[in-house]
Amino acid sequence: MTVRLYQIVVDSRDPSALARFWAEALGWRVLLEDPDEVVVGADEDAWPGLVFVPVPEEKAGKNRLHLDLAPGDRAVEVARLEALGAVRVDVGQPADAPWTVLADPEGNEFCVLDPKRSLVA
Repeated sequence: MTVRLYQIVVDSRDPSALARFWAEALGWRVLLEDPDEVVVGADEDAWPGLVFVPVPEEKAGKNRLHLDLAPGDRAVEVARLEALGAVRVDVGQPADAPWTVLADPEGNEFCVLDPKRSLVA
């Protein structure tokens, strides 16, 4: 069987706004926007992308799946993401963790890694 990861789907109260946050955060662009989904990606041929779909309910509880971002400079990237609307959150990480936990504008947690923890830094 041949299979590949195609898209990561994110439930959202405001798919357009959340897609624009993630497009800016990742340096991607909005590839498709309609009432049922908003797709962001590096380009039309790069997978996976992120798909934001509308749901009526607010996020509840801690994410079971989250994204890890690998920056060149964690402090600089955290500041940039906070300027875009991310906020720091405590999910029980140690104070000296080599990553920073943030939440996007709808409360979805994600991590910004110390470059030494990243395989691509």
